[in-house]
Amino acid sequence: MDFSTEQKDGLEIVTVEADRIDAAVAINFKDRMREMMSDYSGRMVLDLSKVSFIDSSGLGAIVAAMKLMPATGKLELAGLTSAVDKVFRMTRMDSIFTIHASLTDAEQHAS
Repeated sequence: MDFSTEQKDGLEIVTVEADRIDAAVAINFKDRMREMMSDYSGRMVLDLSKVSFIDSSGLGAIVAAMKLMPATGKLELAGLTSAVDKVFRMTRMDSIFTIHASLTDAEQHAS
């Protein structure tokens, strides 16, 4: 699972560089997120704009990543494609996560 990271105005942006988060990569995804979050204490935005498919394992990995975030940090999501957004809405995870329509929206939103 490949990620690219960028810091912008105190915001950590993590872009998933894959078109799928599914059972084949879910454990690796969670492990990589754990490494990035180990001592993070601010807003982290997970940019999912390149992800066109997510299954229950992928969704579980994102939820697990959120739970791994230290209490002083916050994991937000941005750029969900329509298929990924549908999974979040169907499972009601859209009520758990702060979801931004785009990375630009996330950057402009102050939490």
